[in-house]
Amino acid sequence: MMTLNAGPDPKSAPPATTTNGTTNGAKKTAKSAKPAKSAKSETDAPVEAVRQLLDNHRSERQLVLLQDFPDPDALSSAWAYKLIAATYDIDCDIFYAGTLSHQENIALVRLTGLPARRWPTSASDQPDLSTYQGYVLIDTQGTTSQLSSVVKEAQIPLLLVIDHHSPQGKLQAEYVDLRPDIRATATILTQYLQRGLLTLDRSNTKHTKCVTALMHGLRADTNQLMHAAEDDFMAAAYLSQFYDGQLLSAVLQAARSKRVMDVIERSLRNRKVQNNVSIAGVGYLRYDDRDAIPQAADFLATEENVHTAVVYGIVHDEDQEREVVIGSLRTSKITLDPDEFIKEAFGQDSQGRFFGGGRSMAGGFEIPVGFLSGSYENTEYNRMKWDVFDIQIKQKLWRLVDPEEGMINTD
Repeated sequence: MMTLNAGPDPKSAPPATTTNGTTNGAKKTAKSAKPAKSAKSETDAPVEAVRQLLDNHRSERQLVLLQDFPDPDALSSAWAYKLIAATYDIDCDIFYAGTLSHQENIALVRLTGLPARRWPTSASDQPDLSTYQGYVLIDTQGTTSQLSSVVKEAQIPLLLVIDHHSPQGKLQAEYVDLRPDIRATATILTQYLQRGLLTLDRSNTKHTKCVTALMHGLRADTNQLMHAAEDDFMAAAYLSQFYDGQLLSAVLQAARSKRVMDVIERSLRNRKVQNNVSIAGVGYLRYDDRDAIPQAADFLATEENVHTAVVYGIVHDEDQEREVVIGSLRTSKITLDPDEFIKEAFGQDSQGRFFGGGRSMAGGFEIPVGFLSGSYENTEYNRMKWDVFDIQIKQKLWRLVDPEEGMINTD
């Protein structure tokens, strides 16, 4: 069983090993540094595979699917893919099933004109799936998108998966570009640009806005480059030649809403800290406020003597009449793998799909409420339902944080 050691990281902890076999913080010698030619060839292989795939599907129409609640990394990467595909006469429509609620995501789409749309809830407004010859997953492997079942039912073939998260299961696609050693999917798409899948033009406003979105996505998924790997820094350096600094600044200055502040306040009030881990349940949230949960986790992780924060709540979707427990994890502990931690804590569903996963320093989970979904006027019933889920989630988390003290007394 994976557990967290009590107390903060010791100063003597061994440095983390990177994908090239060297260690973070260790000064590289000329002999230990990875040759530039080797790094280039490793990137060239997937780029050539994607180039061939696009050439094989010229003049087709594709769906590009994102996670239900897309972040800047997913949104910007999908836009970059759409622009690349257009050079092969491939028409792409970008969809997500959830909503945009984080203030920066809303600002990003509005200020750049990013062409991503929410999947219509009314069947009469939904696109004709028979007009698509394939679909692409970007920054997701299908486990975080309600639309996966929609395209499978329509028997639309999965052409391509581009993601930087750890594997979530077996993928049946023509090509899978899955690179967990890279910290952002925006980095992978930037490498496509660098290798010539699209020639950027500084005078093209659409190119400038897309590059600005990629820069935002890359920075967001690497905690402002503090958790960036070598490839991410190289990608940021390339994007810096084309992005609009004023536009990016406008996106980053988007103000938090009062509802987000209320959720953060609720997480502060409800948090329990043990072994330098802060865990907080925030109760019921509207679907549109879902992105307040990761913002609350970000905030709790800044508390003194806390290296890991987990915040969760029950999110209610009135349109779909469903409820789901959504949670976010943030950590500064280099020996904690969020992907491994979340998968061990919450396991898999009946079809073998994990309820969550993660990347460097961050993770998330989504657990369907199922039969108990639905809100009622009986406030006592709603309180009891929340208590059941709250206790169960805390118990699963505490077992890993402190195996000896992890059981919660419910008497």
